Amino acid sequence: MDLSNLSPARGSVHDKFRRGRGHGSGNGKTAGKGHKGQKARSGAPRPGFEGGQMPLYRRLPKRGFTCINSKEIVGINLSALEVFDNDAVVTVRELMARGIVKSPKDGVKILGGGELTKRLTVQVDAFSASAKEKIEALGGKAEVKALGGRAQIKALRKEVKALRGKAEVI
Repeated sequence: MDLSNLSPARGSVHDKFRRGRGHGSGNGKTAGKGHKGQKARSGAPRPGFEGGQMPLYRRLPKRGFTCINSKEIVGINLSALEVFDNDAVVTVRELMARGIVKSPKDGVKILGGGELTKRLTVQVDAFSASAKEKIEALGGKAEVKALGGRAQIKALRKEVKALRGKAEVI
């Protein structure tokens, strides 16, 4: 398989419907906009505009805040690690190279969902108790290894991108 013989799934691509092209189309004349009025014309008001009345999104009070210290951790179930060979060392770099993790954000955590049948050494930022238990029950190792700052993540992303370009399709 290569790019020359890829095609979209059957039924997923439709021709763009051309409105206002005659009675025969079933959507001619007013093109589904009815007769006259502001909504029939081009440049109708934006969504949420209430004709000069104070709009709902401004009438309601603001609530909550965004915590600047919160971390965005990417969670991965154990079943996703089945793609690796027995006795493999699984790092964030390997997860990105396989496409399991797109961006590690502030860290990667392995969760206990699904089953694992292979003995692996997993080195990520965090593990749930059940995930650690399942990995070690098979004779593998669950090692906590912090990723580092944004600069390191950026360098890692660049490295994986270069690696993907060279390596054959996984």
